[in-house]
Parts: sequence; structure tokens; C-alpha cells
Amino acid sequence: MTSWQIAGAFSALAVLLYFYPREFMPKLKAEPGYQHFVFASVVVLSLLWSVQAGIQPGLNLHFLLLTTLVLCHGWRIANWICLLPMLLLIAFGKLPWADAGLYALVSFILPGLFSYTLFLASYRYLTRHLFVYIFVAGFLTAALTIVLQISLTSLWFGLEGRYSWHIITNDYWLLALLIWFPEALLNGSAITLMAIYRPHWLRTFYDREYLSPER
Repeated sequence: MTSWQIAGAFSALAVLLYFYPREFMPKLKAEPGYQHFVFASVVVLSLLWSVQAGIQPGLNLHFLLLTTLVLCHGWRIANWICLLPMLLLIAFGKLPWADAGLYALVSFILPGLFSYTLFLASYRYLTRHLFVYIFVAGFLTAALTIVLQISLTSLWFGLEGRYSWHIITNDYWLLALLIWFPEALLNGSAITLMAIYRPHWLRTFYDREYLSPER
């Protein structure tokens, strides 16, 4: 393993352990319905992340659905849910095991934190309205999150020297201009359906605040 890979592994592990959600396992054991929801989240992420497109090895694009996951489970639990799809990518040879730490940091830990931070900002500074939740916390945040994820991956491969900046910029980063809208639409649609039909699945959605007739 290179020094970058070792640093990435220790950094990702430190973040996961420091922000470990102590309520996760007790709730998972005690509530069968929550078990099904978590495992369904893992299955959906695994399917989306396994369908990858890319020109250069390692510089792959796929739908994240990370914003929806964070809004459903919170950032800390979302990190641990994302570990299972990542391990499946490693098991099927789509991700080198040595890159696991850096992949975790740039693919879901930091983008997930960014997504959750934007939700908190919208909750605090914007009107608490259903449209704001769907469009800002869902649609717009998902678009910015995947652009950040692609930018972090580009920075990782560029600083580590795996590819030249010219290849990274022209063969990978510019594709962010193509995928941000489908990613935003996917997350926005999922959040809209859940807010209407399954609001209890959204941990960050509060009926009394977002659906209050006074707002």
C-alpha cells in the first residue's frame, strides 16, 4: 500500500469510529421494519454503485443516491450503510481493497457530510416548507454532492499521480456536467415520493414543520 492508501484507510476508520452511531445496532436488532429498510437501502445502493461507466480505470461514474440516504438515516448511520456496497465492490473486483479508505472518504464520508450540512443550513436559514425540503435539501443538494464527489475523486487521482491532470479534467471531471441533473432528478423524485407516501422513512422530515398550514 502507498502512503496515500494507508493515510486514507486510517482517516476513514477514525471518522467512522469517532462518529459511530450508538443507537444504530440496538434499533436494528429491535425493529424488524427498520431492518428491512436498512437492507433495502443496501440493496439499492449496491445495484446503483455496481453499474459504473468510465474511460480510465478507477475514474468511474455511477449514481450515488447519497443525499436520499442521508436524509433517510442521517449522516452517521449512512456512512455505515455505505460500507456494505463498498465491500461488495471489492469482493467483485471493481474496487482494489487498498483503495477502500480513500474511496470511502471521497465517495460517501465527505460527500455525505456535505449533503447533511446543506440540509442543516436549509433547515435553519430557509422557510420550512415541503417545496424547500424537496428542491433544496433533495434536488439541489444531490446535484452539488455528486459534483463534489467527482471533484474529490479527481483531486485524489491527480495528487497521487495516477493520471495527468489533463486526462482527469477532460476524461472524467467534465462528465460531472452531464450527470448532475440525472442524479438530482433521481434523489428529488425519491424524496418527493417518500415525503408524500412514506414520511416516516425520512429521518430529517418533520410533518408538523414542513406541512404546517401556517407556513
